Amino acid sequence: MAGPKRPDETGHTGPGKTDQPEIRDDDLERRRRALEASLATRAPARNGDEGAKPGGTTGYGQALKLSSEFIAGVAVGVGLGWFVDRLAGTSPWGLIIFLLLGFCAGVLNVLRSAGLVAEQGLKKSARDDGQD
Repeated sequence: MAGPKRPDETGHTGPGKTDQPEIRDDDLERRRRALEASLATRAPARNGDEGAKPGGTTGYGQALKLSSEFIAGVAVGVGLGWFVDRLAGTSPWGLIIFLLLGFCAGVLNVLRSAGLVAEQGLKKSARDDGQD
């Protein structure tokens, strides 16, 4: 078992004679400090706000929001379809049609919530502002 390497009486560490030039401990320390200073200037400033980093809990919150938007659309569609079937006696067609409508509404809600689809009213007002 090899223990930690300690400098010999000349201040050198490592094996005996090698083909590489000898590096003294003070040279290594100077190079380590220079590397730390270089890394400190390149690192982004940290304000202690660890919760805002990418991939943190904010991603889980966004995923929970989007999944609940989708599930709510499907659940409302199923509920309305079941109610229409009970009221009109058209089982299972009302449930099937409203399930598909709820699925489409859920996908649209997710896209709107993610910012991939703008609402129609916003597009129309932006178009009207450009023509004036």
